[in-house]
Amino acid sequence: MDLAGIIKELVAEREIIDSAIASLERIALHRGKRRGRPPAWMSMLQNEKETVAPKKRGRPRRNPGAK
Repeated sequence: MDLAGIIKELVAEREIIDSAIASLERIALHRGKRRGRPPAWMSMLQNEKETVAPKKRGRPRRNPGAK
């Protein structure tokens, strides 16, 4: 068992992983709010969370007592 060789390989892997993490952190840092309309499926999910009762459509009922 070559302990020095194993340590050398692990250090090389750690450097690769560290550079990948740094790249992902830079990408995440520069991402701002997206512009434009969200996709239909995303807006449907938001509407389901916000809306408790479905919205009524059409004309309101006429009150028979009022003239």
